[in-house]
Amino acid sequence: MTDRAMPAAAIDRIPWAIVFRALLPFALGYFMSYLFRAVNQVIAPDLIEELRLGPGELGLLTAAYLFGFVIFQLPLGLLLDRFGPRRVQTALLLVSALGAALFALAPDPWSLTIARGILGLGLCGCLMSAFKANALWLPMPRVALGNATMVAIGALGVVTATRPADWLAQAIGWRPMFGLLALATVGVALLIFFCVPRQQPGQRDSGAPESLAAQLRVIGRIVRDPVFWRVTPMVAVMSGAFIAIQTLWAGRWLSDVAGLDRASVADVLLVMAIGFVIGSLTTGWIADRAQRRGFTIELVVGISFLLFALSQFLVVIHAPVPAALPWFLFGFAGQAGNLGYATLAAHFGSGAAGRAQSTANLLLFAAAWALQWGIGAMLDRFRAGSEGAVDPAGYHWAFGLVLALQVVAVIWYLRPLRRN
Repeated sequence: MTDRAMPAAAIDRIPWAIVFRALLPFALGYFMSYLFRAVNQVIAPDLIEELRLGPGELGLLTAAYLFGFVIFQLPLGLLLDRFGPRRVQTALLLVSALGAALFALAPDPWSLTIARGILGLGLCGCLMSAFKANALWLPMPRVALGNATMVAIGALGVVTATRPADWLAQAIGWRPMFGLLALATVGVALLIFFCVPRQQPGQRDSGAPESLAAQLRVIGRIVRDPVFWRVTPMVAVMSGAFIAIQTLWAGRWLSDVAGLDRASVADVLLVMAIGFVIGSLTTGWIADRAQRRGFTIELVVGISFLLFALSQFLVVIHAPVPAALPWFLFGFAGQAGNLGYATLAAHFGSGAAGRAQSTANLLLFAAAWALQWGIGAMLDRFRAGSEGAVDPAGYHWAFGLVLALQVVAVIWYLRPLRRN
């Protein structure tokens, strides 16, 4: 019986054996990616004290991770569509392990910046490999749920990068901690290489590999497509702002504006990470149900953004509420922009999904890198008396401008919906 002759429920059924054997290893890779991406928040006091860093230097060092993502996104899409996520992700994770080892040994800020850039380059494929695997092995109506689940597992990496990482860094030092993380990354790379099947049952694009010229022509078609330019600015600005703030500046705001000590900062970051996990699963489940009932992903994204914007507004005005409340809402709603990837996968098809999503990811991480560094550069203009501290007015202006950019991008994203 062909898929066309099967009942819709059978076609949409989730293949659980493939989920555990093939998709879960990629989810562990994304867990490591987010752990490395967010861990600088809890070791920031150590870096500031040991290396005498200002906000701009701290932002540049941390954002080097995101720059590693930017420079490899287009090659990543080509490699994923040509060689598949198993081989590509294994090789990249080994590069990231090297970056983590170099970070543990780096003696000065520039060495740390270069090592963090290598770390980011090696981890740049974790989410896209997971999304590509979902596009290959899951029924298309379940891809949005699969993507959101991957993000939720990655969010557990953020949870690990709060209280647990802070405890470990204080117990053994941040440099030995990075050495242990390098070994863990090698372990995940080996798991992907030996556990993920080489031939995927039901793989949708298992034909002969395209030539490089043909692949580049597909990228040209992608960047000329109006749907790409309707979705991607929202993904880039909304998710880029979320990454830039979540992985560095939320912790500094809690220290400089809310006046919390190191342990309390880690506790609030843990609350934000828990919100991220819950929000990822909830948003994916809602998007999955909404599509099955005839609603659109745009509606889910629009409603989620209202909550996301509210959380940022409470932070900008430093509302008299418990510090954990706006940051929980921030974590809960901030990843909704990632739902745009499911739209791109459905629009361009599984054969070009890696290139479409990685091209969008290029712009996302370019935005995240620029925003994370740019926020630090702006905060440099509002330095307070104590070393490394910033006047609260600096966060008011920096976070307010970032929120304004998101409003513009989301309005652009929703505008075609009104015309139709």
